[in-house]
Amino acid sequence: MTTRPLWAGRSLALLGILLVALSLRTPVAALSPILDQVGRDIPLDTVVLGVIGSAPPLAFAASGLLAPLVARRLGLERALMAALGAMVLGHLGRTLAPESLVLTFASMVALLGAGFGNVLLPPVVRRYFPDRVGLVTALYATLLSVSTGIPALLAVPIADSAGWRTSLAVWVLVAAIAAVPWIPYLRRPEPVAASPTETVATGPIELGAVAMEDAQAAATEAAVEHPGAPRGPRLGVRMLRSPTAWSIGVIFGSSSLAAYAAFAWLPKLLTEHAGMDDAAAGALLALYALMGFPAGLLVPVITARFPRSSAPLALLGMACFVVGYLGLLFAPAAAPVVWVASAGLGPLLFPLALVLINLRSASPASTVALSGFVQTVGYLLGATGPFIVGILHDATGGWTVPLVFLLATVVLILPASAILARGRSVDSEL
Repeated sequence: MTTRPLWAGRSLALLGILLVALSLRTPVAALSPILDQVGRDIPLDTVVLGVIGSAPPLAFAASGLLAPLVARRLGLERALMAALGAMVLGHLGRTLAPESLVLTFASMVALLGAGFGNVLLPPVVRRYFPDRVGLVTALYATLLSVSTGIPALLAVPIADSAGWRTSLAVWVLVAAIAAVPWIPYLRRPEPVAASPTETVATGPIELGAVAMEDAQAAATEAAVEHPGAPRGPRLGVRMLRSPTAWSIGVIFGSSSLAAYAAFAWLPKLLTEHAGMDDAAAGALLALYALMGFPAGLLVPVITARFPRSSAPLALLGMACFVVGYLGLLFAPAAAPVVWVASAGLGPLLFPLALVLINLRSASPASTVALSGFVQTVGYLLGATGPFIVGILHDATGGWTVPLVFLLATVVLILPASAILARGRSVDSEL
């Protein structure tokens, strides 16, 4: 396939993808740092705090089911605009919330919008950048990390100087700006799509041939490209039969489970199990998050350039988790920086899964369906992490059993890696 200059005829699409990526984590990261300040004006009981805390992975999992349906009905660009609109409304609702019920409902709306964006970005990348999937995925995966860190850094200073409502209102503007580059695409009678021959070259995986031979996938693709057209069998349901789809879902889910468990419990584990103070534990949580930055840049590019690298990279992520967890289990105070940094490299599985959604699907329709399936499976697994770790800690009064549980979940990566090593696309398995 001919590689075009990155900006050639698609500069607005690239800008739109990057701005959407910058907005997708703001519903998660902008509220939690200032919950104490919000609670001074709006009573937030334990139930409300629990719902808000567990809402992100649950909303993202629900989005994995709903976003492909909306994309079939509206088309990718309009569905993405709807997602951004939901984020704008959700941020605005949180800003103006008079009481906890409105705050909780508005948070769910914003999170569902972000979840839709999570699902829709991979097929949007495939549509506009079939020749640069690895590079563009690397760019937006890196910006996802940035969009997690910036709200967390700015939320408290803005709230201290201008109030918590102003702190939340900032992100209304960010989501609104992200929608602007997509406005011209809404006026087109048909969304821009790559031709069947313009698929990503992936070595042994002949995605273009699979797309041409899979008539049912082509029928569903037509439904995405032409909203309202008759549809073939639901690809989302058919993904249940695909070992490759399940393997990518497990890779994504293992990363999500570890990350949500770490953000919920790592500081407490370090203070109780490694004897660190609160400030040092918080700094190591920031280190954990920052370790995903280089992975977001490098993993998608490596995977797209070397298709056979996906299984070794998955095993590398597994090894990083194992080293980190074993260190925290047996010698937590000896080198906590090393253990946390190693565990923080484990979520290289997240950008790996994102790029595999494109590389292991043959058409825009199957990419949408695979993205929805993977993120539903992944975020459902992710939602279990904080709960199970918390239950095990409360039941045992220590951190040995929770760490053993986290080690056990990492074992799931082994069979998933073996399936990925076959080099198949989901279309060939449906």
